[in-house]
Amino acid sequence: MYKARQVREKTYNTYMIHPCSPFLQQSLQLNAYLLRRFANNCLCDMRLDTQIWWPHIIRFLLPASHNPEQRLFECTLILFNINVSPALASMKRSAGSTKRASKRQKVSSATGTRIQDKEKETSEWPEYFHDLFKIFKASYILCHVFETYSFLAFVSSRRYLATTFPMIRSSAEGLLKRPLELSKVAELKALLPDLVEFAYIPHCDLRIHGETVSQQNKRSNSPNFTLQSQSFAIDTPSGSRLPGHEEEEHVLVLEFAENFRTTKPGNLVDKRNQRFKDAVDELMKATPEGEVSIDLLQAAARDHIPVNPSAKKALPANNSPNLIIPEPKDRPSIDDILLEIQKQQWYKNQIADRRTFKEKVAITGLLAEPLSRTIQQALRESRNITSLYYHQAAAINAIAQRKHVIVSTSTASGKSVIYQVPLLKFLEENFSATAIFIYPTKALAQDQRTALEQLLWACPGLQHIKVATYDGDTPQDHRRTIRETASVIFTNFDMLHASILPHEELWRTFIKNLKLIAVDELHYYSNLFGSHVAQIIRRFRRICAAVGNQRVIFVSCSATISKPSQHMKRLFGVEDVEEIVEDGAPSGKKDYLVWDPPSVKDMDPGLANLGQSGPMYEAINLMIFLMMRGVRVILFCKVRRACELAMKALRQRLSAEGRLDVLAKVMPYRGGYSQEDRRRIEHEAFSGHLLGIVATNALELGVDIGVLDAVIMLGFPFGIANFRQQAGRAGRRSRDSLAVLVAEDLPIDRNYVESPDTLYNQPIDDLTVDIESKVIIEAHLQCAAHEMPLSKDDAFYFGASLGELCDSKLRKDKDGWYHPHPKFLPYPAKHISIRGADDDKYTIIDVTKVGLPNGVPRIIEEIELSRAIFELYEGGVFMHQGLTFIVKEVSHDTKVARLVRADVNWITKPRDYTNVDAMQTHRIKEIARSPHRAYFGRVDVTTVVFGFRKIRYVWTLGDSPSVSKLLFRGTKVLDVVDVDTPPYERQVTGFWFDVPKDLLGLMKEKHFNLAEAIHSASHAWMNRFALSPDLRTECKAAEKEYNKEESQRKRPARLIFYDASRKGSVSAQAFDHSGEVLRHAHDTIETCSCKDGCDKCIHSATCSEGNVVASKIGALLILKALLNLDIDANGVATQFGSQEFETIVEATYIRPLDGVQVEPA
Repeated sequence: MYKARQVREKTYNTYMIHPCSPFLQQSLQLNAYLLRRFANNCLCDMRLDTQIWWPHIIRFLLPASHNPEQRLFECTLILFNINVSPALASMKRSAGSTKRASKRQKVSSATGTRIQDKEKETSEWPEYFHDLFKIFKASYILCHVFETYSFLAFVSSRRYLATTFPMIRSSAEGLLKRPLELSKVAELKALLPDLVEFAYIPHCDLRIHGETVSQQNKRSNSPNFTLQSQSFAIDTPSGSRLPGHEEEEHVLVLEFAENFRTTKPGNLVDKRNQRFKDAVDELMKATPEGEVSIDLLQAAARDHIPVNPSAKKALPANNSPNLIIPEPKDRPSIDDILLEIQKQQWYKNQIADRRTFKEKVAITGLLAEPLSRTIQQALRESRNITSLYYHQAAAINAIAQRKHVIVSTSTASGKSVIYQVPLLKFLEENFSATAIFIYPTKALAQDQRTALEQLLWACPGLQHIKVATYDGDTPQDHRRTIRETASVIFTNFDMLHASILPHEELWRTFIKNLKLIAVDELHYYSNLFGSHVAQIIRRFRRICAAVGNQRVIFVSCSATISKPSQHMKRLFGVEDVEEIVEDGAPSGKKDYLVWDPPSVKDMDPGLANLGQSGPMYEAINLMIFLMMRGVRVILFCKVRRACELAMKALRQRLSAEGRLDVLAKVMPYRGGYSQEDRRRIEHEAFSGHLLGIVATNALELGVDIGVLDAVIMLGFPFGIANFRQQAGRAGRRSRDSLAVLVAEDLPIDRNYVESPDTLYNQPIDDLTVDIESKVIIEAHLQCAAHEMPLSKDDAFYFGASLGELCDSKLRKDKDGWYHPHPKFLPYPAKHISIRGADDDKYTIIDVTKVGLPNGVPRIIEEIELSRAIFELYEGGVFMHQGLTFIVKEVSHDTKVARLVRADVNWITKPRDYTNVDAMQTHRIKEIARSPHRAYFGRVDVTTVVFGFRKIRYVWTLGDSPSVSKLLFRGTKVLDVVDVDTPPYERQVTGFWFDVPKDLLGLMKEKHFNLAEAIHSASHAWMNRFALSPDLRTECKAAEKEYNKEESQRKRPARLIFYDASRKGSVSAQAFDHSGEVLRHAHDTIETCSCKDGCDKCIHSATCSEGNVVASKIGALLILKALLNLDIDANGVATQFGSQEFETIVEATYIRPLDGVQVEPA
């Protein structure tokens, strides 16, 4: 043993410590001999982690002149062409193995006793299981060989290669001396579902790296990426290909997932073999009397035989009932599905909370005046409506009395009927009557247009009435026809602001006959956008009055909100509003789940090192499970990128399992898609033929996308109102339904996991509309004056500040009329972005087919500048409808990005930072009873993307044939790449508070993490300001603040806030109330009962860094200091944070403009 240890140590030291030793210059044969000795000792005795020493050995073993891939493979086989495992030894006995036989005779009696005990364990097995055990051992070892080669290939050439079944099959058949059947491997999968991975994956997933940055721009140690196939790993002898399959899109992979780790000698082999033995023993014990365990195993294995989704002649159909998706009407009940979920092997008590709301019966209402026979017929034939719910009847009665109406009831309560029926009545009275229906999204407008067309077509005498969509997608040559012939237009406030009102002379006939304006989803219009909409409506009311039409009725619908009539009055500027909140619609039983993905501490050691299982992939697992049972489900993602990642994962997994029938019924939907793509997806969604939809909040609103049975929310939405709105999308047809909140590993989500009652009991915040902002009013006065000259009498619409603003900002003619300032001409509306977004957009062009016959570039979408900086960088992966593209070129001058379609199984994540710097002080304001000040002025925001990470997702296999077999294990960083992109710089207005110097000293003395305190104090202030959704702050990233290496990027000790848009004006209003809000924030934190912070005190649902860097007590200290409240230094406990280096420095004074005076509090 001592001599063997010397050999191991000498070999190890030679290769790892002394890479230039002359010993390494010996022949490949000599090296291979010593390596075999070393590998045998390590693998069989010490069980060292091969990844430690193999890279170093191979780096010097392979001559540069040889083909690296071929030499790597040869070397791997050399290393394993020994008695690596006793498993192979028993299958490779031969007459000439006398030397090994003599060694086996020297085995100690203790070892012999252990072997006898192990043989006794399996003596009662049928011979069939002994034969299957041999297949298991051979397959396992060969997979280990090929996985080792794959790792070596990655080390040598930066290429990761999956272990394909054809590669394993040919070698295994040589060892076993007989064919290796798919059914046998499927039996291994059925017996050990968590260990054996046996499935088709996309052919492209065999490669990881694709082309990235050019050689000129990449850093010196970055690899030369290529999009070419790795032919050595994929091209296999034709005889090893499966029958009926050509060189296709998908490849069959066989791998073994190690769910255990060990450093003890012998444990690796023993534990692997013991798992097989235990599985067989459990199967035999569980076999009912009168049945044969072998038959049960073979029956179970049929569901694990993979089907190639790209095969032109697929394998024989698998008629297992587990693979047949029931029709939605025949689906199991939600109760049964939840019971089934809890019996799954992958279920680890993720259901943290379950609430069941019982079904509710309908409450009908009566109309004061019965509907005409023709309208009753239309409702009956098009909607199957024979009676009206209470809220529908009440609203129709109020409109008949010429009252303005708001209906605030639950989602899917039939609110559209309340304005469609009065429209039919107006049209029956006068065919010239017109109406405008306004929706926040194009998808919702398309949906409602189809519904109205069906209603009109079913109404005798009104089939000739024309309706039309009038939005940004409407061709210019169609717009005149719409103005002249349509009775109803479906539009949005953007078009009303930028197209209809500026050309009101072309719409006068339509406006004179206007009877009804319906605004759906009224809760959507709040904050800055709602404040602009309020002024647009006032401009429109003014034009209506000018053409002699003062009898327009305004009708609005909304999900459940607080104070609905107050919100409508402020938005529309009208007083006589009928509020209807009693919901008469029925609803089925609904279950709400809070789904808490398992954390690292709950996992097997073999999985824990890969990190948390991942909320996104928990949501995807659940979505696939539900779809397989005929449950129609929508997955809501908070951001577009998450939507694309989810769709990519669904596409990959369903394709790998041969379930293209399911994949064909799943579609993504988000903003940014081209008009053609949107219309296609909307058509599929509205038809009700889909099983699943992956969407952002673009479908949160009341689009009728068919009968949805379940909603999955990936992460807590941006507020309680959003949560309830999204949850309400399921159960639209009075059947039982399900809403699941999959919690992310973020503080705000953890709050709801620990305190789920707040999801159902917490009141909804009031909606905010600022109708007194002079900045907003002045902008719309310029537009209104262009539409029709203003006078002081128009204060009736625009408020008391009109006179002052007209005199100072507009141009007055000799007759006393006011006209727009010349700098806004010729079209003032173009100077106002009512959604607060910057107008600059990048055009994304697919150039994959350029250079091919009939190949032309194709525009696939446009994205905003604020998104483009994080998604468009050369070498990065851009996702579109779940498909991956490589960014080849980005022109920031022309704002065009050219992409190439590439199927890669990795994504990229930008490495970036954003600096928010106060540059010049325009105003200074006192904080009441405090010597400290608030400052307002110019703020520069600079975002730099300096590189990206290439990330691959790691999977393992599940055990259920009726749900996705692939389960997420974690992520793996493949490479870190530098890029050279120009910084994204913008100048905005903002305000700030500097943290007092004496407090900084105290917090450093008490070991506070200053970044945590400043970050939390900033969010605490924003949580108390009504228009905060239109403000931004500098969010602190955990990657920087908790880094083990010191950052050169030091940030000032400052709470800073700025307008989200360059054209925003909210920061000026916020500055005016900065001191009051500061005190409210302090009082909220001090009285909040939470321990470490919640969304009521220091957490924000919109935090770009997930509220990870946070300190409740630190935020409270900063607010106390700014307010000049007493702080007991001795009572402040010493903290033990995670920050090794200071990232915050004292803020420097920002020079004010000349003449700036301090304003009183």
